[in-house]
Amino acid sequence: MRTTAVERPAPGGTSVARRRRLVGLLALVAVLAIAAAVSLAVGARALSPAEVWYGLFAAPDPDRRLTGIRLVVQTVRVPRTVLAIVAGIALGTGGALIQGYTRNPIADTGLLGVNAGASFAVVSVIAVFGLADPFQYVWFAFVGAAIAGVVVFGLASIGRGAGNPLTLALAGQGITVFLAAMTTAVALSDQKSLNALRFWNAGSVAGVGFDVIRPVTAFIAVGLVLALITLPALNLLNLGDDVARGLGVNIAVSRTAGIVAITLLAGAATAACGPIAFLGLMVAHVARYLTGPDYRWLVPYAGLLGAVVLLVCDIVGRLVVRPGELDAGVVVALLGAPFFAILVWRGKFRNA
Repeated sequence: MRTTAVERPAPGGTSVARRRRLVGLLALVAVLAIAAAVSLAVGARALSPAEVWYGLFAAPDPDRRLTGIRLVVQTVRVPRTVLAIVAGIALGTGGALIQGYTRNPIADTGLLGVNAGASFAVVSVIAVFGLADPFQYVWFAFVGAAIAGVVVFGLASIGRGAGNPLTLALAGQGITVFLAAMTTAVALSDQKSLNALRFWNAGSVAGVGFDVIRPVTAFIAVGLVLALITLPALNLLNLGDDVARGLGVNIAVSRTAGIVAITLLAGAATAACGPIAFLGLMVAHVARYLTGPDYRWLVPYAGLLGAVVLLVCDIVGRLVVRPGELDAGVVVALLGAPFFAILVWRGKFRNA
């Protein structure tokens, strides 16, 4: 049958699409750089560009005011800006990966139980050991998140429904509900744990130093490398297990590597910031709209979008209730709830 002009692909279409996606990535990097600069200047006390520059690079000065500016920039605003970028990349990437591996468009990193595992670990060690420093309990939060992810994946890998994305979602929901109930029970029995949980559960990038950020970033870097390695296989998995197996993909190894990457990314970010809901869900859908279903582009877009959104939400939280602050997790939730409602409405509209 003769091919019509409409059916023929446009010459150079693939290269044009690739160029457009690359330009989009560079634009996101530029937006992220601008947001980072704004983050260094905005707070309870606004700083001029000259003051930000001094705070970053100038040598110590006997002037008490200038010394105060250096302290604010270097010990408060730089760490929270870096953490917002690192955690945003991790949660955005994790959100795109979990939707791909579960083939569930409303999946989020909390689906693996990492948020619930981290929360339970935090309240438990505070109640038992009386820890108060974030540097002390952040490691328990990461371990709790990792164990929850392993348990969920283990449960989803046994029985008749082994490897089924629905089985993974059900196992994650069951573990999440159980750990949430245990967390509530521990918190209500210990006032100190309850106070810590209320602060940590809000999801904040403030008050965390580089002593926590450096090791957390190392775990996230490992997760990102593992995620990038698995992207070609993830594209094939989304064609269906039978097709992927026929094209030479080891489904068990690929899915295991993906779940490990998600656990490292979401677990480390949650340990440092607390649970931040909806971020991975939102940016994964925006990235898919911008790039299409190719995960080799979708995942980098989602990571950069996650960093931009979390950083902007942190900036907004500093401005709306000045001189106080709203935690970034609260602002993300306020943005994410209507976004989720729109997704539901669009789904119903298409099915109508």
